[in-house]
Amino acid sequence: MIKAIITGAGGKMGGRIVTLIQAAEGITVVGAVEQPGHASLGKDAGECLGLGALGVKIESDLQSCLGRGDVLIDFTSHEASLRHLELAAEQGVAIVIGSTGFTPTELKKAAVLAQGTPCVLSPNMSVGVNVMFKALGLVASILGNDYDIEIMEAHHHLKKDAPSGTAMKMAEVVAASLGRDLEKVGVFSRKGLIGARTKTEIGIQTLRAGDIVGDHMVMFGGMGERLEFIHRAHSRDNFAQGAIRAAKWVVGKEKGLYDMQDVLGLREVC
Repeated sequence: MIKAIITGAGGKMGGRIVTLIQAAEGITVVGAVEQPGHASLGKDAGECLGLGALGVKIESDLQSCLGRGDVLIDFTSHEASLRHLELAAEQGVAIVIGSTGFTPTELKKAAVLAQGTPCVLSPNMSVGVNVMFKALGLVASILGNDYDIEIMEAHHHLKKDAPSGTAMKMAEVVAASLGRDLEKVGVFSRKGLIGARTKTEIGIQTLRAGDIVGDHMVMFGGMGERLEFIHRAHSRDNFAQGAIRAAKWVVGKEKGLYDMQDVLGLREVC
């Protein structure tokens, strides 16, 4: 039985992960962590979620909690996740990180820290989205430079980072397949007399409204036709289920940085 510790256990994502683990096989919750001052501290994680008592109190000291677990599942913030990865590496506890908004410098630091423990870090834990990543790379390589590429993402009005980490990953995938540098060809806004669209630019546009969980659309626009790939998240459960799958996969793996393409075995798929 894999023993999991959940950070942000008093939040929406952490709560769903705790809840869904209760219905999953081969994994159980042995630790729940929240930030100091959180209203749920000291309470039973299960009772907070209406599951009944689990015998797991929500606490604020992750370092002492880590000794009880095999894997840490972390959906907090990119700053906090780096600190949690450092603690996990010190104690040799595997970790799954679903936080977004990492800067290139932070991602490099994460890769260094992951030399101390197996770590799955992905901007989106959804199985469907990660299959879409794979498909986008293949489609872009087939269509080449004859199709314009536009990416649109929509999320709830409380989301802090823009574009979403998922949209940026989609842009990175298609740019890599086409041999383009996203730093040079990414276009994040358009206004005024901008002139004709260049053949190499990749548009990434952001919408924020209401309680949208997460919508992503990638368009390949050609002359006389277009292909559109769409993923819509109906709830946070798909992210939580993906994280649980990653947690069960990563325990016992070699130290290093992985993502959901590794978890799903998609790197070997043509």
